[in-house]
Amino acid sequence: MLILLGWVIVTVALLGGFTYSGGKPATLFVTGEYIIILGIFFGYIIASSSGAVLKMMLKSIVIALKGSPYTQKRYVELIQAIYQVLVLAREKGVIGLEEHILQPQTSSIFAKYPSFLKDHHAVHFLQDTFRPLLDGKVKPEELSRSVEAQLDNFYSMHSQPVAVLTKASDALPGIGIVAAVLGIVITMASIAGEKTEIGEKVAHALVGTFLGLLLSYGFAQPLVNRIETIHEEELSYLAVIGRMVISYSMGAPPMAAAEAGRITMPVHHQPSCDDLEALLKKGNA
Repeated sequence: MLILLGWVIVTVALLGGFTYSGGKPATLFVTGEYIIILGIFFGYIIASSSGAVLKMMLKSIVIALKGSPYTQKRYVELIQAIYQVLVLAREKGVIGLEEHILQPQTSSIFAKYPSFLKDHHAVHFLQDTFRPLLDGKVKPEELSRSVEAQLDNFYSMHSQPVAVLTKASDALPGIGIVAAVLGIVITMASIAGEKTEIGEKVAHALVGTFLGLLLSYGFAQPLVNRIETIHEEELSYLAVIGRMVISYSMGAPPMAAAEAGRITMPVHHQPSCDDLEALLKKGNA
C-alpha cells in the first residue's frame, strides 16, 4: 500500500505546487495527449511481451499494489514448518516424509501454515528440493548445485516482466516527446489562427513532454522498483527452503538447519537466534 501513498504524494505535490504558482490544473488534462502516451506505452509493453510474461506482470503489479506478502511472520512460519519436517525425518527417516512432501495439501504439518500452502511456487520448490533426498540418489554437493540452478531459473523467469516494464518506463519521456511533436504539428497547421488559440495548442503540446516525464519518474519507475524488491524477497523465501534442506542433507541437526534458514532471510526480517529457537521449540512441543 505504500506505493499508493507515494503516488498520492506525487500527485498532491504536483497539482498543489502548480496551483500555488498560478497554474490551472485543468490545463494539464489534455485527453489527446493522454491517449497517445498511454496507448503507445501499453502497446510497447504488449509488443515486447509473451502471454506468460504479461500474466506474470499483471500478477506482480497486483501484489505490488497490495504490499509485499513476505513479512517476518511468514518467513518464521516457513522455518517452523520445515523444521518440523526435518525433526520428523530424524525420527522416522526420509520415508516418513513422503506423505508430507508429495501431498503437502493433506499434510498435518503444513496444514498449520496456510500461508505456505497458498504459495504454489514455494510448494513446488519444496517438493523439487526434497525429492532427491526421498529418492536417495543425490549427494549434498549435487543437491546444492540443483537448488542454485532452480533459484537462478526462478530469478531469470521473474526478471522478464521487470525488464519489459523497466524499458517501457525508460521510454516514457521519449513517448512524451512524440506526443508533444504531434501537438506542434497541429499548432503549425493552425499558425494563421488567433494568438490565444496558438498559445493554447502549444500548451497542450508541452503537456505531452510533461506527462511522459511524470509517468516515468513519478509512477512507473517506483512501481518497477517495488516489484523488483518483492521478487527479491520471494527469492529469499525460496532460498530459505533450499538452505535448510541442503544443511540437513549435509548432516546438520534440524535446529542448525533452521539457523541456516534464519541467516538466509532478509536482514530486516531476521529474528534473533534465541527468539527463533524459542519459537521452534514451542511450535514442536
